[in-house]
This record gives sequence, structure tokens and C-alpha cells, in this order.
Amino acid sequence: MRPLKAFINQASLRHNLAIVKQLTPKSKIMSVVKANGYGHGLINVAHGLSESDGFAVLSLNEAIDLREHGFEQTILLLEGAFEAYEIPIAAKMRINLVVHNIQQLQMIEHAKLNHPIDIHFKINTGMNRLGFDPKDAKDILKSLQNKSHIKSITLMTHFATADEPRGVDWQFNIFNDIANHFNFSRSVANSASILNYKSTHLDWVRPGIMLYGASPIVGEKSSSFNLKPVMQLKSKIIAIQNLSKNDSIGYGDSFKAKNDMRIAVVACGYADGYPRHAPTGTPVFVEGKKTFTVGRVSMDMLYIDITNIPNASISSDVELWGEHILVDEVAEKSGTVGYELLCAISASIRVPMETLYGQK
Repeated sequence: MRPLKAFINQASLRHNLAIVKQLTPKSKIMSVVKANGYGHGLINVAHGLSESDGFAVLSLNEAIDLREHGFEQTILLLEGAFEAYEIPIAAKMRINLVVHNIQQLQMIEHAKLNHPIDIHFKINTGMNRLGFDPKDAKDILKSLQNKSHIKSITLMTHFATADEPRGVDWQFNIFNDIANHFNFSRSVANSASILNYKSTHLDWVRPGIMLYGASPIVGEKSSSFNLKPVMQLKSKIIAIQNLSKNDSIGYGDSFKAKNDMRIAVVACGYADGYPRHAPTGTPVFVEGKKTFTVGRVSMDMLYIDITNIPNASISSDVELWGEHILVDEVAEKSGTVGYELLCAISASIRVPMETLYGQK
């Protein structure tokens, strides 16, 4: 077996969920577990987050998977139904639907339902991805009241700059101008607004990346919010090369040794989900010390400097991110975000996962 493995710590999931509960004591928690639990495994994550009031996913298949594994919480499809046939299934299995356009409302209205359905009505307050135009929202909502095929309505929007200096008020004010005309539940807060804007917590919050121990705010470490990393990506040294001054390593002759160096080859590459564009200097952890990558990441391997780690040898463990190296550190060096790196591990079929249940 190749030594690369991702360890998923359910105790850390429970810890991070407890942080959300401390921050939002009056709100219900809709834990976002789309993209295979942000790369951590949908069902594993759901068990770790079992104290959530609800789960948000992208596809009907994910929602059904959660139901078939015994999860009775509210389940929400974040982009709603894509095809009309999904709506009766969702209604029967008590799966809530986001509605963000007229076509989806028409599909619900024309569906033959044995059970009324719960909807989350999405308002486009400026992000301009999904949602009803604010100037139309009030009239549409009035027309939906007392419809027999709709059980309940929750109003929602999504913030574009909750993690940036512009903040949320420019969108939140638009949302409230509509929501204040109705007595519906409200849901607006993502991870960044949970941390930054108490006024946005409302009836439901929708934490995502913070549950997995990564920071939703660029430049802020997850540890500053008392969040614990859930995924530890580990591999081993599989070869060691001794470079003389001006020797290069890897493709492209992109890295030349300025002095004699001892370089370790690690079993992990971009086909495993590690970022190909991670530059020389991206941090790793080996034999109790931080060091860094050198040269270009290959499909199956990457290279690290162990010149000053004399006890590093073939089969030494290497942490690529997790307990000692935050995924956000790797992401920042690579010009991306932690979300992408975590999801990339799930997208690769080459990285086995092991669930840790009791460790903290």
C-alpha cells in the first residue's frame, strides 16, 4: 500500500460544531456537508456533526444517502431541484428545497405531491449567483402564502464579502427590507458571518468551512477562533537525494540548490489532490520539525528539504497538512483557499481515508 492517507477526526468535528453553538446559542445549525463533506466523506462527517439541526447538500443523491443512513434532521438542497421528477421524491423524504427562480416554483406547483414541501426562498442581494430579484421578491412571496403544496417558507441569501472589509450590511439591509414584511424563518449567516457579525445569526446559521477546522477569513488562522483541523494528510519519505550546489530536482529545472542539500522524496503529488502550483517554500512537517517543499510538484511525488533534519530517513512520516501545518498555510502559499485543497483530496480516488473517533 502506498503510504499516503487522510485521517478524519470526528472529535474535531464535534469540537468545531460546539464552537458554532457557543457563538449562535439562539439559532438552529444547518451544517453544510456538500462536496462529500468538503472532501472528508459525507457519512463520516454527518456522524461527527450529528448534533446539528440540519444538513445542507447539493444533490438529491446526497440527501437520500443521509436519509438512508438514518439521519432525521432537516436536509436542504442548496440549489434546489434540477429536474421536476426530484420534487415528489424530496417531498416524500422530507427534503427541503431552495428555490431561486420562477421555473423551480412552477415545477413545485405542477408536481403531484402527497406531502407539502418546505422551501427556502433565496433572494439575490448582490452576489448575483442565484436568487430572486429583490424588486420582485415581495410580490412572489405574497403569492406563495397559504399554498397547499408549500408547508413552510424560510427566507435566505448568501453573503459575498462577509470575510472582507466591505462586510455584510450592503446585502443584509436589502434582505431585511424584504424579510421584515413577513413572519418567515430567516437564514443568512455563513462561516465568516457567524464569526464576524452576530446580528446575522437569525433563525438558522449555515456553517461550512469552519466545521472542518479551516479559516473562512483570509489572513486569520483557524486556531485564533479555537477551531481544530479535522483532516490530517500524511505520507512518508520514499527516497533521499543528496544535491550538490547548482544541482536541480524535478521537472523543469525550476529549483537549483544554492548549497549542498539533502532532499527527501515524498509519496504525494497533484494526482492525489496536492496543489501542483504549490511553490518552493510550502510548509510541511517531518520528524518534529517544520520544513518546506522544493521544486515542482509531480503527479505522484513532491520534494522537501531535510538538510537540517538529520534523523529524517526513508519511511519517516510527513504531515502535509493537519495538526502541525494548517491547510490554510498550504493554501495561502499556493494562491488558493483551504476549501479547494480539502475537496481535492475527496476528488482523488487515490487517497484512502481513516476515521478517528475519540482523539482530540
